[in-house]
Amino acid sequence: MKNLVEVLAKSLVDHPEEVVVTENEKEDAIVISLTVAQEDMGKVIGKQGRIAKAIRSIVKAAASKSDKKIIVEIM
Repeated sequence: MKNLVEVLAKSLVDHPEEVVVTENEKEDAIVISLTVAQEDMGKVIGKQGRIAKAIRSIVKAAASKSDKKIIVEIM
């Protein structure tokens, strides 16, 4: 899932070298944290959060076979 979020984020931003994705596994969930450059924050979130919602939907669909819940945080 980490690689999927990284590929999606790098394709959206102007500074792909500043994209950092970390994955932390908890008991019942996997938390994926996405950090981008300040100038690119709007491109990742989108108008009214549409891009962020789309990223979360794609990750959720990709992880549907997994037993754990996937949480995508945009820092």
